[in-house]
Amino acid sequence: MALWCALLGLLGLLVTDQANGSVLDMCMDAKHHKTKPGPEDSLHGQCHLWKNHACCTANTSQEAHKDESYLYGFNWNHCGAMPEKCKKHFIQDTCLYECSPNLGPWIDTVDSSWRKERILNVPLCKEDCEQWWEDCQDHMTCKENWHKGWNWTTVINRCPRGAMCQKMKYVFPRPADLCEKIWSNSYKYTLHHRGSGRCIQMWFDPVQGNPNVAVARYYAAGAATAPLPWTFLLLLSPAFLSLL
Repeated sequence: MALWCALLGLLGLLVTDQANGSVLDMCMDAKHHKTKPGPEDSLHGQCHLWKNHACCTANTSQEAHKDESYLYGFNWNHCGAMPEKCKKHFIQDTCLYECSPNLGPWIDTVDSSWRKERILNVPLCKEDCEQWWEDCQDHMTCKENWHKGWNWTTVINRCPRGAMCQKMKYVFPRPADLCEKIWSNSYKYTLHHRGSGRCIQMWFDPVQGNPNVAVARYYAAGAATAPLPWTFLLLLSPAFLSLL
């Protein structure tokens, strides 16, 4: 029995080590992502935070700063011109999504024509979410979920018929509503603070290093401590089972 437990523990460690390594430094399988992260010395504007190790190309980073880029044909100004103080958060959100190699623990598979993976419930730092809401609360929008339901009869998104433009603070009464609902739960609002090592930062000083590396490692380790599924036990050879 002792030998059995030792072998099972060793196998568990091998599985979790391999799983951890696969999610700590990766690019999701999506429309504009690179296959593997690597240096990009000429990343544009707000995306430059990831230039040392990025999942995006320089061209993608340039398009992320345009009001109507070829990336997704999405129009930020569907209810009037978006103020710069608000737009910078959406640009940073795009840069994080396109460039970060540290979102592996929250990558989920999807059945879509333009991507095979997405992020789901990424724990966003309290300050990042609340400042996003603060700077955008008076901008206008006509929809709560910006992922779907638009009028795409032209080359860019427009408000669906009958939708009324109103201030974002009425569409999203709380910061959590904005961060969680606008992209179909891509983010999760948390009470964790920047620098805590428990939440993903949209903003950071690259000179001080990328704090999201440690955050991804923390959550990957948490997933690794979960009990092994019964399906894993079925994969054990009869030789191991004979030790019972």
